Amino acid sequence: MKDQELFDITIIGGGPTGLFAAFYAGMRQMKVKIIESLPQLGGQLSTLYPEKEIFDVAGFSRIKAKDLVKNLIEQAQQFHPRIVLDEKIETMNRLENGVIELGSASGELHRTKTVVITAGVGAFSPRPLKVEQDVTAVTNIHYYVQDVTVFKNKRVVILGGGDSAVDWANTLGPIAKEVTIVHRREQFRAHETSVEEMKKASVQVKTPFVAKAVTSKQNKIDQLIIQMVKGDDEEALPLDDLIVNYGFVSALGPIKDWGLDLEKNSILVNSKMETNIPGVYAAGDIAAYPGKVKLIATGLGEAPTAVNNAKHYIDPDSRAQPMHSSSAGELFIK
Repeated sequence: MKDQELFDITIIGGGPTGLFAAFYAGMRQMKVKIIESLPQLGGQLSTLYPEKEIFDVAGFSRIKAKDLVKNLIEQAQQFHPRIVLDEKIETMNRLENGVIELGSASGELHRTKTVVITAGVGAFSPRPLKVEQDVTAVTNIHYYVQDVTVFKNKRVVILGGGDSAVDWANTLGPIAKEVTIVHRREQFRAHETSVEEMKKASVQVKTPFVAKAVTSKQNKIDQLIIQMVKGDDEEALPLDDLIVNYGFVSALGPIKDWGLDLEKNSILVNSKMETNIPGVYAAGDIAAYPGKVKLIATGLGEAPTAVNNAKHYIDPDSRAQPMHSSSAGELFIK
């Protein structure tokens, strides 16, 4: 079924970058639609780590992911964008009149003058724990953390050495009975300040070790057997819950068939966040250009660039460089 309503800009992806793009497009008085494949807005922040603290957003020394999402949603909704959830876009076609038509898995067709793709890393799934035993039926392995109170007074072991693993170690330190982090290298890949905080706290650090095996009772792991990377030394870690932070495998899915210039799992853009297809832009983690640094803060900066150039694309008389937001208070709907 075709949605006959024509939008100035349609944002594919309702994560932080997409939400801020929706707000900014409202500031530019554009008619906005957000299409999100998940049942809720917020992207990875809502789905993977709502309780995790975020440190790379200006104005917040730290803020929980779920609170950042809440703020971004409230900000975007000031201009009443059309929000479509649980809708996976599979096709993108340009009609003879220049309108872009987006086709979804449900058969819906969405019409728009411009598109901003803010789909993050695309479809994602966690890298699973691989040990000698089959752990698919185990109930106390966590690849996502929705509620930190689950770990209150528990013995928690965390596998991984990146930002997520270290941040969870710091977050759960005051909540859990005991926190142990296991990483295959001596050096962690997380932000230096987070690693320093972890080492000063009561978190037990086991490096360089890898997970080798488990023992379990009634579909619950009660011990994780870890082995030194170079050597035969082993150690048994008793636990109540195991958090696996080995990262995620991502795929662009149908986006790879839209005729966009791609580099690995990213869309190539120029300094205007333009793709090789006129009227189609990309921002956030899915966008690639030389020197790109993938941070939430980066995506929040790219969103206005994409929106301003989309505005100029559909209205060449408008300015790609708008007035400062401090001069636009009258646009807000109280």
